[in-house]
Amino acid sequence: MAEEKIAILMDSGGDLPYELCQKEGIEFLPLHVIYPEKDYLDGVDIDPMVIYRRFPDEIPSTSTPSIQEVLDCFESLHQRGFTHVIAITISSGLSSTGNTIAMASKQYDKLKVHVFDSKNISFGSGIFALWAARKNREGVPFNELVQMLENKRHDSRIFFYMDTLKYLRHGGRIGKVSSIVGDALHIKPIISCNEEGVYYTVAKIRGQKVGKRRLLEEVLKTAGNAKCWIIVGEGNAHDEAVRMEQLVMSKLANATHLLTKQITATLANNTGPGLIGVEVFLNP
Repeated sequence: MAEEKIAILMDSGGDLPYELCQKEGIEFLPLHVIYPEKDYLDGVDIDPMVIYRRFPDEIPSTSTPSIQEVLDCFESLHQRGFTHVIAITISSGLSSTGNTIAMASKQYDKLKVHVFDSKNISFGSGIFALWAARKNREGVPFNELVQMLENKRHDSRIFFYMDTLKYLRHGGRIGKVSSIVGDALHIKPIISCNEEGVYYTVAKIRGQKVGKRRLLEEVLKTAGNAKCWIIVGEGNAHDEAVRMEQLVMSKLANATHLLTKQITATLANNTGPGLIGVEVFLNP
């Protein structure tokens, strides 16, 4: 039987830092952030803080990689000796990235490609790439790793506290999040992704302080006493994210904190400022 060389490929919406991807052997396919002056590559040549500085007057458009970009990626992987690809993408309910990769794979027969629809977003998706990359290094065969990913699908939960739904509405990605009456009422949502991979409302709370306390409660309830990985994300809210990290880690004895970081530019564009997110990945 021919030796397998498996590439773990992640789109930038999975929100792992580029440097971490390089360290862990994760291949990286950037989404696009499009301003009038330039088409930027998410996670490569645009600082997410640019998005916040140009809000609210400018809200850029975003797009998936083109089929040609995916084909070029496949050819590069083939030239480097890879025989198989597991492409881990953000939810098909929120992006067409996975569909683009699947279409490209039908045009490219030099690699065996499996597209894993994470049914999740941000670290909730990227965490699968990190987990799969480590299993790959342990020598888990392609078909077995594909099945292991499918079995892990519901072990990833991400919760977001959001200051506003304005940007989520603008991007057309509101999903099943109920429309909340104006920001004047100070009602703050906690949102997550459901089993279909679309946003839904976990809770609606009046006020920031209560909202962040409810975020913590959801995280603790999900993690329980299980071993888990924790990632904290923030949207131009660094101090609040650090406080949330400290609170979570002080209460979860079996948790390993992987990182706390500003979310990537495409996600910042669709969520706006003031976001705090916590990813729980069970039984890694």
